[in-house]
Amino acid sequence: MSASLTLACLWVLAAAIVAMLPMRHQYLPGITLLILSVPLAVYVALQHGPLLVLLVVFAVLSMFRRPLVYFARRALDRLKGET
Repeated sequence: MSASLTLACLWVLAAAIVAMLPMRHQYLPGITLLILSVPLAVYVALQHGPLLVLLVVFAVLSMFRRPLVYFARRALDRLKGET
């Protein structure tokens, strides 16, 4: 298995462990995993192409769907001028 896919598997395991933590302890590791998902997706894309990177993106979106929806709504509200 390539290094990028090994790191992606470790990322999934880390996300599963963070999900088992109490909610108040999930924020910092969760944001860290969310930030690390971008370079990881790029690394997978460089080594394996767009098909596998789509799988990585779908995994990130499924694990972080609620925080991403929250941040998207906040960004749209700010663009509309609401606070």
